[in-house]
Amino acid sequence: MADITTPDLPHSRHWRFSLDIEAIGWLILDRAETSTNTLSQEVLSELEQLMDPIESLAASEQMRGLVMLSDKDNGFAAGADISEFDDIAEPEVLRAALERTHRLFARLEQLSVPTAAGIHGFCLGGGLELALACHYRIAVDDDATRIGFPEVKLGIFPGFGGTGRSIRQAGPVDAMQMMLSGRNLRATQAKRIGIVDKLVRHRDTLRWAGRKAVLEKRRAKAAGLTERAAAMGPVRGYTARKMREETEKKVRPEHYPAPFALIDLFEKYGDDPLAMIGHESDAFIPLMNSDTAANLRRIFFLTEDLKKQRQRGSSFKRVHVVGAGVMGGDIAAWCALRGMAVTLQDLNMERIKPALDRARKLFQKRLKKRHLVDTAMLRLEPDPSGRGVARADVIIEAVLEDLEIKRNVFADVEEQAKPDAILATNTSSIELERIAEGLKDPGRLIGLHFFNPVAQLPLVEVVRSEHNSDEAVARGASFALAIAKSPVVVRSKPGFLVNRVLMPYMLGAVERVEKGESKELLDAAAVAFGMPMGPIELMDMVGLDVGKSVAQELGHDVPEGSQFNELVSAGKLGRKSGEGFYRWEDGKAVKGEVPEHADLQGLGRELVVPLVDATEAAVADGVVESPEKADIGVVLGTGFAPFRGGPLKARADGKV
Repeated sequence: MADITTPDLPHSRHWRFSLDIEAIGWLILDRAETSTNTLSQEVLSELEQLMDPIESLAASEQMRGLVMLSDKDNGFAAGADISEFDDIAEPEVLRAALERTHRLFARLEQLSVPTAAGIHGFCLGGGLELALACHYRIAVDDDATRIGFPEVKLGIFPGFGGTGRSIRQAGPVDAMQMMLSGRNLRATQAKRIGIVDKLVRHRDTLRWAGRKAVLEKRRAKAAGLTERAAAMGPVRGYTARKMREETEKKVRPEHYPAPFALIDLFEKYGDDPLAMIGHESDAFIPLMNSDTAANLRRIFFLTEDLKKQRQRGSSFKRVHVVGAGVMGGDIAAWCALRGMAVTLQDLNMERIKPALDRARKLFQKRLKKRHLVDTAMLRLEPDPSGRGVARADVIIEAVLEDLEIKRNVFADVEEQAKPDAILATNTSSIELERIAEGLKDPGRLIGLHFFNPVAQLPLVEVVRSEHNSDEAVARGASFALAIAKSPVVVRSKPGFLVNRVLMPYMLGAVERVEKGESKELLDAAAVAFGMPMGPIELMDMVGLDVGKSVAQELGHDVPEGSQFNELVSAGKLGRKSGEGFYRWEDGKAVKGEVPEHADLQGLGRELVVPLVDATEAAVADGVVESPEKADIGVVLGTGFAPFRGGPLKARADGKV
């Protein structure tokens, strides 16, 4: 399909437009000087300028239709440019920007010729809103394609007309669930609910499919009566009420107002997509100016900053894990899930088998399709004899928190490992210098401290000893990024960062329980403050034996006659044994009634003071290089209220 350049087009840095010999217009988004397409104000302004000649070509019948594609390898568009949010957050400026974009997308939607969007890679947020303004959507059906509205994770919801357009295409239930969860869909899922109209197997076929859609004048079908029924008449009020109830099980409206504001908008206008779009900005603008949105943007940028540690040229194909317990087995499974060949070593197959069983469950949950699960299982090889050590690019020790056992493991591993292989320990509290004693090259040993559950918690502490070079630490951070984890570099000091700040928090709450305070009340107060779970429940989750060991390693006293010590002595270790401070059933703590309290959030603030104090001390002691690294490390490693921006940001804001 040869292109014929269209004359008299305005200059554009980010878009390319041409007509081919069949009079099909091709509009290609390729944002200059970036590897990722985002809808900056300049990108939108240039599209606005291009719409004049595009509309003219359509009206004069010189153009039969328009196909929009991306020239970036990683995707269609990642959404609005978040780096501009603070600049346009002023209500009057923001309203003008939103109204301008609404008009622009309406012009695209109202073109007199058919339009199609060809989607590969990620199509998120504002990028999806742009695609929804086209008449038809084609997506590549592969693992890289991800389609969704993640805005709720930034304290807002779709603001470019995506609320009404997604409800029009998918119906209120699926569209609202998509927006309220912020979850990204695979191409097949997006097609099933009507967000995508056609699937193709390869990116190379998007142009052909787009051409066919234009020539056949295809238009997406709106959601049918059955799907729309949940937004009709009095049923909409019931639907909205159920949405609130489900959302309140996950977040509190005073902490995360965006999903509740979206539900309010739906309750008023959910039966009329145009009205919902028309009133979108009224609800959106206060959210953008909220403390929650500002703090969530801060967390986003701090997380993105961690990705800059990726080392060019680093390649990791084979991983060997020593220790098939909960941590070692789950680290091995995660690496296999991320596409690496993994060998898992322990004393015998009997010890390794439970890890393989857990891995299969993880793969089934994440990969769904049987052939993908089977392929992942083939990447995870049981290795009782340790043959994989000699071939591995990364060797991770995850045995018991016993100094001598760890030393013995590395003495053996060092003799067999490739000269350039990373040697890493998953120790949670022991200084690396002590583990490295006796190694021929103690500078090879770094820490890669994962958190339980490995598949859910994004943080990996990359632990640096006094022997490590910058190169060794950089390679460790690159490996963490290669398996889709967020690396925070910490110094080899007792407890590193996360355990150092968590232990005073948990032990402070345990001490209050020892004195007779209600564990249910303390946990409820922490959740009211914004923690994902309370400190007593967390101690049970971690394991009371592990908690006691780490506490003692950090110099905290666990008195002989204390309830804490007696529970450990009795083998009541928390969730893993079925009983600790709480009794556990089906993986959940069985809790009693929460006593009345006049200021639950105030009590929660009181409980987190030791955590914030310890975070400040960690920065002062050089455990992390900056307050920002401390904040993101504690948020990712402990779940500390993201909407507060991190413990040090919360203190600076007077919230602690």
